[in-house]
Amino acid sequence: MSPGPRLLLLEDDPTIQQLVRMGLEELDLELLICSTLAEARATLAAAPVQMLITDLMLPDGSGLDLIEELSGRPDLLKGAPIAVFSAGLVGDIQDRLARLGVWRQLAKPCSILDLEACVQEGLGLTPPAPSAGRNAAAADDAAPAASELPADQAQAVALHFGGDEPLYRAFRAACLPQFDLDRQQGDQACERRDAPALRRLAHSLKSVLLTLGHAAESQLARQLEDSAEQADWPQSLAQWQALRQQLPGNP
Repeated sequence: MSPGPRLLLLEDDPTIQQLVRMGLEELDLELLICSTLAEARATLAAAPVQMLITDLMLPDGSGLDLIEELSGRPDLLKGAPIAVFSAGLVGDIQDRLARLGVWRQLAKPCSILDLEACVQEGLGLTPPAPSAGRNAAAADDAAPAASELPADQAQAVALHFGGDEPLYRAFRAACLPQFDLDRQQGDQACERRDAPALRRLAHSLKSVLLTLGHAAESQLARQLEDSAEQADWPQSLAQWQALRQQLPGNP
């Protein structure tokens, strides 16, 4: 069997990478994941892809930089659609993306069904047959009974996971080790007074936490992102200490 079409995901957040993997695993495609602009440029130069999904805030620049480059290099994408998947889709950014010919804009967090539909349409794929639930086996050991889901998490299942509770549980379980790493990265950023690193971390956390149904914690991450952008260290340090204590799985 020949491999399916190649989809390039440019996303530096490991938890969002995992969510996309889980959400698209039933589709007949080859998923390529890059975490930086440099990796994406090398991947595009090596072989063609049939679709690109990119975040905007990345460690070595903005996804806008790559989109602008590709607008002047039609030989690299050869007409393949570009979708932007970002929590930074404000009015002026949306207008700029539209002028650059971006095919679809998905605001984080979005429903996994919307992500699937975007990819299916962009790649011209036939939707997979319905299943009883993805990743159920992976979730069984990590989750309590369905009736024990708190109301905010049950709402997240409906809003962001198309009602697929096993997928939600599997994603949540996959996030817990990353939250431990996030605490370490946040502590290190505060020690170094590295405002851009702290801002990127808060930017990622606000989307992941909202996807999981933690609206209050997501709002705190949003506030931290704003404080870090202004390099307001008294505020940033206080907000980070509050957020790190409220991340799921905190010992």
